[in-house]
Amino acid sequence: MNKFPTRISAARRNAETLLSRGKKPESTFKVEQEREHDAMVEKTARLRALRLAKEEADREAAAAAAPARPKSRTAKRKES
Repeated sequence: MNKFPTRISAARRNAETLLSRGKKPESTFKVEQEREHDAMVEKTARLRALRLAKEEADREAAAAAAPARPKSRTAKRKES
């Protein structure tokens, strides 16, 4: 009867060892996944800022380069 409790504890030790081995790669994977997510968020924010700056520069260039509009034809006909 003494062998039965030791067999259970040995089985338990083996199971705990296997579980602890499995948790290390899982936690490493989660940390790596979080790191990749943070890098993606940072890259997205940087690209968004660049896009907004370019759009603003394009708007300013378009406003500065816009020639004065000529009078419409309907206005010329009314004057005649």
